[in-house]
Amino acid sequence: MRFFENFNYDFLGKRKYAYLVSGGLFLLGVIAAFTRGFHFGIDFKGGSEIVLQFEKPVNITEVRTDVENIGLGNIEVKTFGSETGAMIRTEIQVIPKAVFPNVISGIEKEIEKIMPGVPRKIVDSTASSVTYAFENPDTANKIIDGLFEAGFQSGRVSEEPTNKQMLVSVGIADWIKENLREKIKNNSFTVLKEDRVGPKIGEELKRDAVLAIFFALIAILVYLGFRFKFIFAFGAVAALFHDVLITLGLFAALYGFVPGLNLDIDLTIVAAFLTLIGYSINDTVIVFDRIRENLKIHKTRPLFDVINTSVSQTMSRTVLTGGTTLLTVLVLLIFGGEVLRGFAFTLFFGIIIGTYSSIFVASTLVYEYALKYQKKVEF
Repeated sequence: MRFFENFNYDFLGKRKYAYLVSGGLFLLGVIAAFTRGFHFGIDFKGGSEIVLQFEKPVNITEVRTDVENIGLGNIEVKTFGSETGAMIRTEIQVIPKAVFPNVISGIEKEIEKIMPGVPRKIVDSTASSVTYAFENPDTANKIIDGLFEAGFQSGRVSEEPTNKQMLVSVGIADWIKENLREKIKNNSFTVLKEDRVGPKIGEELKRDAVLAIFFALIAILVYLGFRFKFIFAFGAVAALFHDVLITLGLFAALYGFVPGLNLDIDLTIVAAFLTLIGYSINDTVIVFDRIRENLKIHKTRPLFDVINTSVSQTMSRTVLTGGTTLLTVLVLLIFGGEVLRGFAFTLFFGIIIGTYSSIFVASTLVYEYALKYQKKVEF
C-alpha cells in the first residue's frame, strides 16, 4: 500500500516558515532551561530514591508531611504511576548519625515484642548495619525470623549451626518504613525499589552521558562525510543537534505540567536520546540517498527541484514508518508504566521532531549552502 502517489510539494519554498518554527521551539527550550532548569534523576544527582506501593490510594501530601521531619534532610515526595504509588527522594545515601540511635531503638522495640527481656548485646555497628549477639543459636534464629517477618532486613552472620549473631541492615528505606507504619496504619505498603547513588558517581555518569551523545554525533558526522559529502554530513548532524536540543527543551518546559509523567533526566532518558539519534539519522539518510540518486539521473535539473522531488518521493515511506513507530511508542507511553514513561515521552516527541528535521532542516541546509556559496552539488 502506498500513500502520496505522484506527490510533489514545495518543501524548500516553505523553509522560512520552518526556520520560524524551529527558532521558536528552540527559544522556548532555552528560556525554560534558564528559568525552570532541568530535573535530574537519582542517576545523576546522587542520593537515595525509594518507591513505595500501597494497597489503597494514598494522599501524597500526607506522606510528605509524615516523612519531612524524620531526620533525612530535604525530601521530595511525589506520585509514582497510579494513586497507590509514591516516590521518595533524598540527597543522602545512609542513615545520618543523629538518626541512627532512633533506628536502633526501633529494632530494640521489635526484639522486645518477639522475646521480652531476652539477653543481647551489640557487637558491631556501621552506617548501614548493626550486629547483635545472643546467648544461644535458637534465640538468635527466633529473633532473626521475627524481625524479618516484621519487615526488617535481618539475617544470620554465619550459616553455621552454632551461629549466635544477627546482622540487621538499616537503610533509608527501613527508616522510612518504620515511620510510615506508625502513621499510616490502615494502608499497608511494600518497597518496590531502593536506589542509591553517590554524588561523585552521579557526576561521572552525567559527564559520560554527555560524552556518549557527543561522540555519537561526531561518529555520524565522519560516517556521512565519507558516504555522501561533507555538507550532507553537516546538515544531518545539525538536524540531530536540532532534534536533541528541542526535545531536551521540552523536559524543562513541560516538567510538572502533566500529572503522572516523570520528566526527570536519568540514564533511561539518555538511552532514549541515543535511540532518537539513530532513528532520526536513518530518516535523514533515506532522504539523502534519494537526493543523490536524482542528482545522478537529472544532472542539469536545479538542486531546488531535485530536493523537493526527493523529499516528496520518500514521503510515503516516512509517513508509514513514522506513523507505525509513533503508534507503538504511544501505547508504551500510556500503558508502559512510570519507569518507561519518560523513555516513551522522549521517543514520541523526538520522532515527530526528527521526522520534521529530516524534511525541513537537513535537506534545507544543503540547499542553503549551495545557494550561498554558488556550489554545484554533484556525485
